[in-house]
Amino acid sequence: MDEKKYLRRFGERVGYTDAEMESIPADDPRVRQINKLTRAAAKYSIEARVVAARHCNSGYQAGDRFILDVDGNFVTKLCPPRLCVYLLAQMQIPVALINERLSEGLEPNQIHFMKHVRCPDAGVECGGYGEVMVEVKVIPRVK
Repeated sequence: MDEKKYLRRFGERVGYTDAEMESIPADDPRVRQINKLTRAAAKYSIEARVVAARHCNSGYQAGDRFILDVDGNFVTKLCPPRLCVYLLAQMQIPVALINERLSEGLEPNQIHFMKHVRCPDAGVECGGYGEVMVEVKVIPRVK
């Protein structure tokens, strides 16, 4: 199989120049990651489900879901209508960990660090306003 096939497709999608494409050697870790994530994209999505919420200014409640593709892009039609930058920013590390596991061919839900993340607001008792916690995991894509 042509190891750079998916890289070429990716490069066309994001607008790499020919020189930029040529600067990436076949054994570059980015090639492996793009190849593995391209295959995983057809099978998986990432879900961040609200497991606890109190006094959230954006209105999030337990059970609300944010759906992302395996590249970490929010599928906005499958998310709440209001997206809070403070909560969404906390999802960066678990999504990166899931990406790394997928690119290494490992079980993506076996992360143990930051599987649950919280909005940085400490809640009204601590001088804040509200609080939200989500669980981040990989789910099968529905066809």
